[in-house]
Amino acid sequence: MQKEFSFKYEIFNSIDELNSEEKSLLEKARQNTENAYAPYSQFNVSAVALLENGTTIAATNQENASYPVGICAERTLLSAVSSLQPNQLIKTMAISYHNLNGNSGKPISPCGICRQSLLEYENRFQSSVKIIMSGLGGEVVVVESAKQLLPFSFSAEDMK
Repeated sequence: MQKEFSFKYEIFNSIDELNSEEKSLLEKARQNTENAYAPYSQFNVSAVALLENGTTIAATNQENASYPVGICAERTLLSAVSSLQPNQLIKTMAISYHNLNGNSGKPISPCGICRQSLLEYENRFQSSVKIIMSGLGGEVVVVESAKQLLPFSFSAEDMK
């Protein structure tokens, strides 16, 4: 039996097509890429969360000479939110990057580990996180939930 998996996402031609709240969040993510610590890859990534209470928290990727020790911006952000605002849900997350060695004009999506971490966050709090993905310019992609980025996901339910 063959089945098909599909999901909905939105593509905007530019940041100017977003609503004011989402535009502001993505602008912060784009600006915050300069705070990344990425001396090895020169690939600066930023993730900024808008919490239910209106607070924003920003994070960046943090590299290490021992590559597996580095941490992506999305997971840095999830850890920061869980530590600094443990009872506040993430409403929306904006992700952007600045590739110092090349093009930064197309949307970026979370890596597999970050997708799994985002899904764990959603499951933990029983709440979807809208994700806005972009480079420093150009198109913007929006999904309503991390679940859309990780079909056939693994969760605590699989261990029961």
